Amino acid sequence: MEDSKNQTDNSASSVDSTPKVTGIGGIFFFSDNPDESKEWYAKNLGLEVNEWGTTFESRNINNPDEINRLQWSPFKKGDEYFSPSKKDYMINYQVQNIEGLVSKLKNNGVTILDNIETYDYGKFVHIMDAEGNKIELWEP
Repeated sequence: MEDSKNQTDNSASSVDSTPKVTGIGGIFFFSDNPDESKEWYAKNLGLEVNEWGTTFESRNINNPDEINRLQWSPFKKGDEYFSPSKKDYMINYQVQNIEGLVSKLKNNGVTILDNIETYDYGKFVHIMDAEGNKIELWEP
């Protein structure tokens, strides 16, 4: 009983602010015709699409009041948003403590492509992985 109480006290009193990925925030990929791709996915798989693609919502199992979002978006093949990557996709990772994570990445020699940008819906920065994939990091 005492062990259970201590575990509860420890988890309730500590807020994890470790710089790290906490989930997938988006999946972006090249398409020959993004509008036709969105229409196909809407017609055949029931995605509710808009001009950017679609957003999937889910709840955080550890904090059910928190709604998480995953953005799915086709981009016109060759769109410069993926540069300097030569890949046909880009993944957006949801993170916590983006400033701390960027500092850690710099210390590890990771290529940081831009500065952290802040918008109403979160902070963003782009990096390159060891395979030449551009990665978008997002802190809601």
